[in-house]
Amino acid sequence: MDSNGSATHNSRVTVTVTRPAVGEMLRDWRRRRRLSQLELSIRADISTRHLSFLETGRSTPSREMVLQLADRLDLALRERNRLLLAAGYAPVYPESSLNAPSMTAIRSAIRQVLDGHEPYPAAVVDRVWNLVDANESLSVLTDLMAPWLLVPPANVLRASLHPEGLAPHIVNLGEWRAHLLHRLSRQVEFSGDPELADLEEELRGYPGDETHVGSPAVNSIVVPVRVRRGALVLNLFTTVATFGTPLDVTISELSIESFYPADETTARELRNRQTAPPGMV
Repeated sequence: MDSNGSATHNSRVTVTVTRPAVGEMLRDWRRRRRLSQLELSIRADISTRHLSFLETGRSTPSREMVLQLADRLDLALRERNRLLLAAGYAPVYPESSLNAPSMTAIRSAIRQVLDGHEPYPAAVVDRVWNLVDANESLSVLTDLMAPWLLVPPANVLRASLHPEGLAPHIVNLGEWRAHLLHRLSRQVEFSGDPELADLEEELRGYPGDETHVGSPAVNSIVVPVRVRRGALVLNLFTTVATFGTPLDVTISELSIESFYPADETTARELRNRQTAPPGMV
């Protein structure tokens, strides 16, 4: 009762958060992988009828079955954990901070690769292309970008294609932009990651040179990025390295992007930058 004798009621609003059913998720991933029920059932060594019952919710998969189907669907560890949660099981793959004591060996390996790649640029990125670490030589690219693009979490694709980033200095912007967007589009299709989908939409909205898109130079064997620094044009191509057989979500989502000189002029310039006195590069 309140002071006027009126009844008072304590109202409580309950918000229910629902996860997608595991069957719906399995069906969506199967379709994303462009597999029929028959094809997936053969890969997973189960009957098509059983798979159909799992997808419609008429049967509940065991923990082992969830992991088996996730493996046959080639899902990332993060998505395997989500499938397990949807089926009512605890995740089996840990997600550790890169700064955790258990990651000391991983940090050491990353630093060894980055330092060993000098005088050529190299960077470590996470699943959404945020910069995790880099060597000193990456400055040959980053010092051409607006500083705000490098404020953590700095996204390397955004920094590369933004009008205030590397884009104005890329001689073959149309070719390089098409390469990066195609690579990102395939990643979005394979992973279904909404953050990556948002990033792709953002990057496609940036202005860019559309000439020569999809038409690599004659006799080229890789798509290079050609960056102008003053009177000099650096020609670089990239390789990507990942950790083999990871069992931690964080480790599984790290990639090391290494740049290599595509000609001797570029190699000589990068070597000279490493040996030049401070303030002279």
